[in-house]
Amino acid sequence: MTTGDGAHTLGRWLPERAAVSGSRIAVDDRGVTITYAALDARAASLADALRGAGYGPGDRVATLSGNSIDHIVAFFACARLGLALVPLSWRLTPAELAALAVRTDPALLLVDEEHIALARETRERMPHAVPTAILGTTGIEREVPARRGAPVPPRPVRDDDALLVIFTSGSEAAPKGVVLSHASCFWTNHSLAGALQLTEADVVLSMLPQFHVASWNVQPLLAWWSGATVVLERTFQPARALQLIADRGVTAVMGVPTQYRMLADDVGFAASDLSSLRHAFVGGATIDPALADAWAARGVPLVQGYGLTEAGPNVLHLPAAEAAAHPGAVGRPYRHVETRVVDHATGLTLEGAVTGELWVRGPGMFSGYLDDPEATARALEDGWLRTGDLVHRDHAGVFRVVDRIKEIFITGGENVAPAEVEQVLAAHPAVAAVAVVGVPDPVWGERGVAFVARTAGAPLGADELDAHARGVLAAYKVPIRYVFVDDLPRTALDKPARSVLRARARTLVEEDAHERR
Repeated sequence: MTTGDGAHTLGRWLPERAAVSGSRIAVDDRGVTITYAALDARAASLADALRGAGYGPGDRVATLSGNSIDHIVAFFACARLGLALVPLSWRLTPAELAALAVRTDPALLLVDEEHIALARETRERMPHAVPTAILGTTGIEREVPARRGAPVPPRPVRDDDALLVIFTSGSEAAPKGVVLSHASCFWTNHSLAGALQLTEADVVLSMLPQFHVASWNVQPLLAWWSGATVVLERTFQPARALQLIADRGVTAVMGVPTQYRMLADDVGFAASDLSSLRHAFVGGATIDPALADAWAARGVPLVQGYGLTEAGPNVLHLPAAEAAAHPGAVGRPYRHVETRVVDHATGLTLEGAVTGELWVRGPGMFSGYLDDPEATARALEDGWLRTGDLVHRDHAGVFRVVDRIKEIFITGGENVAPAEVEQVLAAHPAVAAVAVVGVPDPVWGERGVAFVARTAGAPLGADELDAHARGVLAAYKVPIRYVFVDDLPRTALDKPARSVLRARARTLVEEDAHERR
């Protein structure tokens, strides 16, 4: 590591932890383990090799990888050198990935063995070649392809250097790259440490994919800061996750409501040994009280949280002991996080027990959207992040999410922007107009329903439109139902009346569920 690195750079964490906990297990990757000393040595060696190949501060390294030790090595190598890691979602189609890669303009693309074919199809759609290598000791750690163009002069890593770029869907059609600096990630984890005291004795189960910010900033990075062990799951399988909790003595886990529902519904849940589990965090959406009760009955109280990628992501949390007194709430701010409730129409800050848009501020906030100053300016107001979420704050200062001012919905922990889905559906020649809304789903949290007006005389059916959508969109973005209408209800500003459509979609889905019973 270069002398003079900023005080809050994460490249420091691994060597400092390895110096005191070198023989302890840092990662358990499907039974393959690596110590802190070995992880630090591999990350340091890769950082040196990347520097020697011309890569330097400001470069972006895109990855297409499942959760793995190799991916973590790449992250810490980037952190030491001032490179930004851009983990892309393997759930996306090649066309979607190519669009994100073009916007990222990576200096290097790293791919694991499982996703070589997906990477090849993605690269075929890109306008120019990007140096590419396979992750791991037989790939990038053995030979680094030379940087395209002039080498980047080395310099000390700064607190404000980009560390992670996470793509997330907002209210607009195209996903935006959220830039998180070293300082942002440092303060986010420092805030989390106030609510989650991890030690060397802890074992964290990481079961969210590493293209999500939570797979870094909600438990795993804090675990490596603390000397704990992180157990990686590459895919989420409820029965296996329950077995891992028992076999590895898992003490902490974070998941979305869908995952907790699937775990509770597993046939082995009632008999599983959950006695080691002390911290179970929930994010992505508010958890159903009945599901929380099911976990509490097994001796595992769930801690509800609220966050968004732009905030690092941690904003609010509600200790399980307070859940009964504040049903449906998502909690109070983490330390180092400021909040305000703002009247969306007037922009005035509201005091006391009120309902309005949640704004947040603090050192864990993002640096901006990748190469998109206009979108960044729309999201920020005098240093405050406008979340787009309508919340209620009670007299005790506890927040509850009421609705989204932005139109995104969350399915299985994944944000879906209706505008993106609508753009794809509208490209079908038989579609005259379309609007997509999210409706509650007992397993996935929410799913999409599309209201479609056909062009005159077009014989368009749901199967054809669904096939069209699946050819372009990731599966979780595809609507579960298509409702054909003569015209869309509209507001006075000629926008789709989404509240009307949302109510109708909810009724239709409930009727479908009733008929199946």
